[in-house]
Amino acid sequence: MAADRVRSAGPPPGPARPDFWRSPLRGPWLTGVFGLVLLVGITLVFVTGLLSYASYNPDLAPRNDPTPDKGLLGFYLFTWPTSPYWLYRLTQGTHTVLGVVLVPVLLAKLWSVIPKFFAWPPVRSAGQALERLSLLLLVGGAGFTFATGILNIQLDYVFPGSFYPLHFYGAWVFVAAFVLHVAFRLSRAVRAVRAGRDFQPAAGSDEAAGLVSPRPAPPTISRRGAVAMVGAGSLALLAVTAGQSIGGRWRRTALLAPHGRDPGSGPNGFQINKTAASVGIRPGDIGPAWRLTVRGGGRQVVLTLDMLRAMPQSESALPIACVEGWSTSDQQWSGVRLTDLADLVGLGTRTPPLLVESVQRGGAFSSVVLAANQVRDRRSLLALRVNGAELSHDHGYPARVILPAAPGVHNTKWVTRLVFAEPS
Repeated sequence: MAADRVRSAGPPPGPARPDFWRSPLRGPWLTGVFGLVLLVGITLVFVTGLLSYASYNPDLAPRNDPTPDKGLLGFYLFTWPTSPYWLYRLTQGTHTVLGVVLVPVLLAKLWSVIPKFFAWPPVRSAGQALERLSLLLLVGGAGFTFATGILNIQLDYVFPGSFYPLHFYGAWVFVAAFVLHVAFRLSRAVRAVRAGRDFQPAAGSDEAAGLVSPRPAPPTISRRGAVAMVGAGSLALLAVTAGQSIGGRWRRTALLAPHGRDPGSGPNGFQINKTAASVGIRPGDIGPAWRLTVRGGGRQVVLTLDMLRAMPQSESALPIACVEGWSTSDQQWSGVRLTDLADLVGLGTRTPPLLVESVQRGGAFSSVVLAANQVRDRRSLLALRVNGAELSHDHGYPARVILPAAPGVHNTKWVTRLVFAEPS
């Protein structure tokens, strides 16, 4: 048979031949160490990713989650809490920073197993074909998910379509392949690590798993040194990334943060993603003719900016944290509590979910639905000022929502309409 002839002829010259790969470092121990680190790290990244998805309260309304045809993958987790107020800052910061920090480990793991990608013959059985297909989904899913996540951190959307559905579906493909891979390989990895770094099985043996070279070159670094080098790379990425999530003075250490977005100094001198100009805000939209419409309970109230300023003003010290992983330190916001605006239309303590609409014309999340617990939290404001000064145009003048523990895109800027009602 043709398959038998291919097998008997042996692999062609090049990477399909085992002696092509001559590094003396490759082996079950090194692959096992990197694999176990990724098992812990990717599990944490996935869990914090699920928490990030839950923070959008996707069950409330389609506008909170634009992912099409998500089906069972978009299962309801829980209504996102408002305490502690720094919760989203912690979970999303961990998600993005750890995703970046794991890149050297992921690349090292791929390097350690690269001979297996060229195994000859390419397909020996139906079972082996399924295993290779799962590896393709694992490697491809990892590359896609990590790449889209890092590009999102950099606000560099070179990929077609929206980041949210692309990252959402890519992550599920990757995680499904990852779980399958762990189920088949975890016990082997644990045994290899327990055997110690000095144990190197004979090339071609079952313990070698196709990783050990039959003709290794002289070593230039030890296996422990290789692990230390990868760890140093991860620590370096942590040092130049974490400051973006910590905020404050530590942001100056975030050398990998997007450049060209200096917020300036003064009371409004903290990060933004969207400028007024980038989403089509015109002077007339937020000028003297601006009005805030509040609806609910069958009533409607229209307020000018002066009328809002005349209402009782409250203060909240809250950060802004975004899906890209950056966050600010606590800013001192002042404005009108959302519950006080609900009182204007007779809702009182029966405050339902709230539809918030902006005057922005472009970009995602020009409107959002907030859960009842977010609206009822006394720290939730329609903010008019920040750090003692009027909001700048880029920070949402004349009025923006500010919430505890919410993703930045739910802190809607340039608000023009509030509708208190159960979402349809």
